[in-house]
Parts: sequence; C-alpha cells; structure tokens
Amino acid sequence: MVSSKSLTLTVALLATSFSTTSAFPEYLQAAQVTGRQDDATDVYPDPPPGPLVSDGTKLVNDAAHPWQPLRDGDIRGPCPALNTLASHGYLPRNGVVTPVQLINAVQEGFNMENKAAIFVTYAGMLADGNLLTNLISIGGKTEETGPSPPAPALAGGLSQAGLGVEGDASLIRGDAAFGDNHSFNETLFEEFKDFSNRFGGGYYNLTVAAEYRWHSIQRSIATNPNFTFVAPRCVTAYSESALIIDALVDGRSTERKLDMDAALGYFRDYKMPTDFYRAPQPVGGNELAAQIFMAHPTVPGKNTAGVNSYTPDPTSATIADFCGVYSNFVNRTVQGLYPNPTGILKRNLILNLEYIYLGTPSAAGCEQLFPYGQL
Repeated sequence: MVSSKSLTLTVALLATSFSTTSAFPEYLQAAQVTGRQDDATDVYPDPPPGPLVSDGTKLVNDAAHPWQPLRDGDIRGPCPALNTLASHGYLPRNGVVTPVQLINAVQEGFNMENKAAIFVTYAGMLADGNLLTNLISIGGKTEETGPSPPAPALAGGLSQAGLGVEGDASLIRGDAAFGDNHSFNETLFEEFKDFSNRFGGGYYNLTVAAEYRWHSIQRSIATNPNFTFVAPRCVTAYSESALIIDALVDGRSTERKLDMDAALGYFRDYKMPTDFYRAPQPVGGNELAAQIFMAHPTVPGKNTAGVNSYTPDPTSATIADFCGVYSNFVNRTVQGLYPNPTGILKRNLILNLEYIYLGTPSAAGCEQLFPYGQL
C-alpha cells in the first residue's frame, strides 16, 4: 500500500522540484575544455543546454519546420513526441540524435522543462545510447550510431525494452514481448478513443489519463507474461500520460484536453496540428503525473509466473521516491550494462552520469553517485 503521507510527498516533489532557473556547476564548464578531443575516435559528450531564454507560447508548426513524410531509412520509435519532432525537423529527420539536440528539440518544440528534459534524455542515453559516439536512435538499434560499446551494453535505441524511460504498458504501443513496441497500434488507439469518449466527451483529459493509464497496466498484467513495471518505468509511465495533456495540447487553449484528430496525427503520422502553438510555460508532466497516479496507485512489480501473476517488487523505487529511482537506475541499469568500463568509455560514462544528476529535482536532495569515480 502507498501511504497518504507518501502521496502528499509525491505531489509536492513532482510538482515543484523541477526548477527552470537551475544553473550548471562550474566544473562542467571546465570539463568542456579539459582533455577534449573532437575526432572520429574520441567523441566528447557536451554538457546539456540550459533553459530556453524565451519560454512562452509560440507557433512551432511553422515554415521553418514543415512536416515531411518518412524517407527510406528514417527511424522512428515508441515516443510520439520525439517522432513528431523528427518529422518536423526539430530533430535530425533520420532519427539519430545527440543528447544536446534532443534536449533543445523538446524544449523548443514542446516547451519541456529543462531539468525534466535533462533527466529523461540522459536516462535514455545511458541505457540505450552509444556512449562512444554520443548518438542515440529514437527507435531501434542502427549502425548509424556507430560501432557499439562492448557487451553487455546494447546501444539499442529507445525501442530497446525495459532499460530506460520507455517500457511496457504503453498507451498506444504494444509491449515488447509481443514483438513490436514502437509501431502505431490501431487496436490500442481504438481503446484510447473509447476511453476518451467514455470519460472525456471525445477528448483526452485528466480523467481519461487516469482511467486509461490504469487500464493499460491491467491489460499488460493480463496479457503479457513478461510484464515488468519497476523503476524507472513505474514513474515514466505516469509522466507520459500527463505530457500528452501538458505538451501536445495547443498552448493557446484554456482547456487541457486533446481531440482525437490531433492525437491520431501525433501517434500515427508524427505530425503537429496545423497552426500549432507550444505550451505557454515549461511543462514536465509532474503535477498531473502525481494526480494520475493517485487515482489508481500501483506499486512497482512484475508478472513472475505468467499472466495475472503480478507481484510487488520491494527492491524497486516508487513514484514517491525520486532519489530511489535515480539510485536504482545508476546502480542496477547503468552498472549492469557497463560493469568494467575503461578509457574513453569510462570517461564518457562519468560525464553522462554528471549530466543526468543535473536533472534530479533540487527539492529531492538526492545524493550524487559516482560508481566509476570522478574526472
């Protein structure tokens, strides 16, 4: 069970801890020029960009960012927002990007809050990216990210299941156990529409988000024998439900709801609505995520003996414990993928771990972890 005290902490922490005025430590400025070599064999990961200078609403489906259909070889993945940013040219249209490009794109295109953008970007990079080349695929594994680090690292892109921010119980993508966790799933979109009709009058709103998130978890428990819902996925699942409202609704609208034509454009065609304006203030999905979670609290866990065998995992951090999510990710995921790094790989791991820590909420007061030491 989740206590009311923990839920109160969740709301307070998620709603207020991501600050748009955070400054980057001076050591990153020094690290940016110390020992740096920009050549094909030694790619130095630049520090993340800061917040937007002008972070109000603005037209983003503009003449400089026209939608274009996919070309042969273009990569798309499980995140409709990133797919859309690539198809509008805010990200490289081939779908292979750097962390700095990704942070800039989600801020400029959807006005995502800086710290939230940093954390999810470097979580994806550390779990699914190529740390040797500083490139990550927004979809599946590709040679376009360059030679991969040694096993057990995967550099599998954001479609890689169960490591980073993406995972099971997606709203409109299938679970990885069924063979395709990144393509548009028309059956699930019809479920999405049905819940929007029943609970939102034909729109996706906060009530729909809470009910459909719960339904998506129960669906995976009942159909996926390998269903896993532990940190960080047990947190990011609620954030993605919230960001549909926070980021994909036109910034000029006074109602926080998404119509189904716009939803289909994002999910299937990776296309912003015509004349689309981004949110009027930086968004992170955190206040709404806490409300969605509290409607149907779900403890982290997994199916342990086939379908309908969901068992809580007491070793996984919960949504009320952001520092636990951070430490779980570093100690389990990152060290599991990189048990004994050396040379450039070790250096880039240290730097990327510095960068993800910049995305931890200030109010949480998380202890910074240094599993590979410091530069």
